[in-house]
Amino acid sequence: MANPRKYRDRIYIVKDIILTLAEYGQINQTALFSFCGLNISKHRQILDNLEHNEMIQRIEKVEGKRTITIFKVTNKGMNFCHEMLEPYEKLFPRSGVSSNSQNL
Repeated sequence: MANPRKYRDRIYIVKDIILTLAEYGQINQTALFSFCGLNISKHRQILDNLEHNEMIQRIEKVEGKRTITIFKVTNKGMNFCHEMLEPYEKLFPRSGVSSNSQNL
């Protein structure tokens, strides 16, 4: 039987990416996916969408024969996180967060 893993909504993946980039300043692609617990091939589109919408910036550095991809969050990405994602998470907490202590 496969190990059941917790499902994480796309919106929370986006928030985790932005906050990880904010914490480290800039980080290479492999470390970013590792710290966020993501699969490069499965979640690559999320990074592409964030870059397309100017939430993050991709920088490619050539070192010898290798090209290293570095990401960093933009001001637009940080504003989006503070103005949209944080209030969203307050309204709809992640499934692992108990809401028993909140009055409804």
